[in-house]
Amino acid sequence: MNVSLSGGTVAELPLSGLLVLDFSQFLAGPSCALRLADLGADVVKVERPQGGDLCRQLYVADLALDGDSALFHTINRNKRSVAADLKDPADLEAVKRLVARADVMIHNFRPGVMERLGLGFDAVAALNPRLVYGAVSGYGDEGPWRDKPGQDLLVQSLSGFVWLSGNADQGPTPAGVSVTDILTGAHLAQGILAALVRRGVTGRGGRVDVSLMESALDMQFEQLTTFLNTDRAQPRRSAVAHANVHIAAPYGVYQTADGYLALAMTPVDRLAELLDCAALEPFRDRSTWFIERDAIKAVIADHLMTRPTADWLAVLEAAGVWAAEVMTWPRLVEHDAFKALDVTQLIESAGGGTLLTTRCPIRIDGRILTSPRGAPRLGADTAAMLEEPMLDGNARVGE
Repeated sequence: MNVSLSGGTVAELPLSGLLVLDFSQFLAGPSCALRLADLGADVVKVERPQGGDLCRQLYVADLALDGDSALFHTINRNKRSVAADLKDPADLEAVKRLVARADVMIHNFRPGVMERLGLGFDAVAALNPRLVYGAVSGYGDEGPWRDKPGQDLLVQSLSGFVWLSGNADQGPTPAGVSVTDILTGAHLAQGILAALVRRGVTGRGGRVDVSLMESALDMQFEQLTTFLNTDRAQPRRSAVAHANVHIAAPYGVYQTADGYLALAMTPVDRLAELLDCAALEPFRDRSTWFIERDAIKAVIADHLMTRPTADWLAVLEAAGVWAAEVMTWPRLVEHDAFKALDVTQLIESAGGGTLLTTRCPIRIDGRILTSPRGAPRLGADTAAMLEEPMLDGNARVGE
């Protein structure tokens, strides 16, 4: 596979030799397939001939590379592409031959679509009993929401997640990244890897189902469990420096004289001493730190405005208090800590264009995984994958 380790040498990765068919679009399914590719799998996108994955034209800040959106390249790098019309009998038959020798298949069609195409789990399991079949939906296969659009912002909103961020006087506040998509992709990857381990023991494939809604609810396990086991009232956000609906003061983000400072769990009485803040003296009773969190936070907010972030950190970090500067991206990428992580990589498109993006966050045997290969052009590997002579068993292209 076209994945290299930090030393620049190609090596056997954990999923080397596995063939993954990625029928999914946008972010959740493709992000799962991307991680499998990072770990060594040969991932082939199966796309419609006209336009391919809709994410090819989903531009972020109008950034493009080689005719496709930069977003498409970041989530589909290091994959191959087969163009096939699944409603065309000849194309469908060719895809089924590919399914018969694949190890993993991923899709995010709405419930019932793959069954109508003849690529539902029962049908493909008959073709290939060793196949691990991964399906992403918005809200599961049953219930009144099964056919609603499975889109990140909509799921954040329906799941109640948007009421966990922002101060109490603000309306619902969504996350600034596609958290449900990415988490769902991670959950799918976990399930697929578990099914592959079982297959290694039993020889049997299986089905893995995830949904954006279930992942969004799981992400809120801490807050939702508290809700389910108390009076079931909507939790109240802090009016000042809100960060978590169930954590007492001073937990939150505060403005300083020249920026912002994050404070995690810290005893208020200890904080009063370290900050030399007499106004916190009335709040030495630990039992008041949640009930009176807005009043406490208001005092802290006023006090922290009097000095720069670095001054406060010099005091707090020396005392072992969990605190951090709230960084902007321009400041973050220039910091030595960011550089030490070596988290970026340069990928190159088929047309020779380059894009600096993030790398796989997983290290294998202590080594960083990178790949310079950008996303494939639509249908670039159709001939190699669908028209080559059939090989025996689970033989792979290039073996």
